[in-house]
Amino acid sequence: MSTIFDNFIAPPCHDEIEILYQDEHLLLINKPSGLLSLSGKNAQNLDSVHYRLVQSFPGCTLAHRLDFGTSGLMVIARNKAINAALCRQFSQRTVTKIYSALLCGHVVDNEGVIDAAIAKDPALFPLMSICSVHGKPARSCYQVVERFYQTSEDGTLLPLTRVQLTPETGRTHQLRIHCQQLGHPILGCDLYGGRLLPGTGQTPRLMLHASELHFEHPVSAERIAARHASPF
Repeated sequence: MSTIFDNFIAPPCHDEIEILYQDEHLLLINKPSGLLSLSGKNAQNLDSVHYRLVQSFPGCTLAHRLDFGTSGLMVIARNKAINAALCRQFSQRTVTKIYSALLCGHVVDNEGVIDAAIAKDPALFPLMSICSVHGKPARSCYQVVERFYQTSEDGTLLPLTRVQLTPETGRTHQLRIHCQQLGHPILGCDLYGGRLLPGTGQTPRLMLHASELHFEHPVSAERIAARHASPF
């Protein structure tokens, strides 16, 4: 088995975590882009969603994660029992996650499905790869919201498509690599082609935001429909 070395050092994140809802069982937060979900093994990557929240909410744990560059909704368990109940919902795929994204270029179809298995490859770390032989099944749905042009800092006219993405599975980097597979990488994605087109290199962040999260409250059984508008 190949050894994986993670040399990534996260730059300081000065944006605050926004707590949108809290009770004695869980928190709903808006994670800023540029903040790790969990602290890394490298001591220089101590700052994270979990590291910050555990200062005020001892015992809290993450039922799921968002990529470093992704902003948006996360549900945080305040104890182990709640974490187990939330994790069951994620593993049973009864949680609905909806993302907003800006894709490079103009997507032709107004909606569609990307069905492509995703595999880890230690030789390519941290990249994932599309692999029908060794990959785990992965499926994402997309719906076009609008197609438009944006002028970049250097004056380049960028064709962009605003989409709503709904992952049916939860593989690492799924939406990022699936959008690349579609031929329209997420703007600002450094791993999967979102900074390669003329005018995209100075994009300040990954243009991916977790805008909706639908799940059942583990105690009250109330169906929670959390929404947070995209900042871009």
